[in-house]
Amino acid sequence: MRSKFVRFIMPAVFAVSLAAWAQTAALPAAPSAAANNAPAPVTTNATGTRMGTINVEQAIFATNEGQRDFEALSKKLEPKQNELKEKNDEVESLKKQLNTQGDKLNDDTRGTLVKQIEQKQKSLERSVQDARDDAQNQQNEIAQRILQKMGPMLVKYAADNGFGVIIDTSNPWPNGPVLWAGPAVDITKSVVDLYNAQSGVPAPATKPAAARPAIPGTKLPTTVPPASPKPQGTQPK
Repeated sequence: MRSKFVRFIMPAVFAVSLAAWAQTAALPAAPSAAANNAPAPVTTNATGTRMGTINVEQAIFATNEGQRDFEALSKKLEPKQNELKEKNDEVESLKKQLNTQGDKLNDDTRGTLVKQIEQKQKSLERSVQDARDDAQNQQNEIAQRILQKMGPMLVKYAADNGFGVIIDTSNPWPNGPVLWAGPAVDITKSVVDLYNAQSGVPAPATKPAAARPAIPGTKLPTTVPPASPKPQGTQPK
């Protein structure tokens, strides 16, 4: 299942970054840029009139570098994913016990079991949220690093190929600005190919089945179910 983490960061990050690159594209490098090891501004001749689209999210994941780094992150997060699964299985087992034996337990035993389930479930939810935040932060770092290198390359590609406007289609309509765009104006693959050629990162030997870590979509357990009501007049055991 594809993680949606990029969707809430890409439009804003891409718009700000690309705008900054475009604004500095025709300016000479400041004297201190080399001393600070800052990337030199991209020199372009932005006089094009063509309109193009690019799916920035798809482009980042499609690069050889993106596939390599997200696959490595996915493997790195596997132990945490397994740990969360074990905790979730434990909660589900206790809930099953409450459902099947709740009407046979005395009030104290049943209350203790309910409290135990609630505590473990709250602990699990906190662990899932912490793992989700950590995974998203690491995913965002990878995406931002690739985007920082892809942005200037995209500006130069646009200028060299006569583009005056390029729109990000990562967010589909109605969340994004593009209602419809034909494949003829999409430059995603061309930019990915250019990025791969310049990055020098080889293509993965086998395409990963799921390059995005699963923790951001970890399913939380359901709430504690009520036990079956005890029959009236029955003495608890």
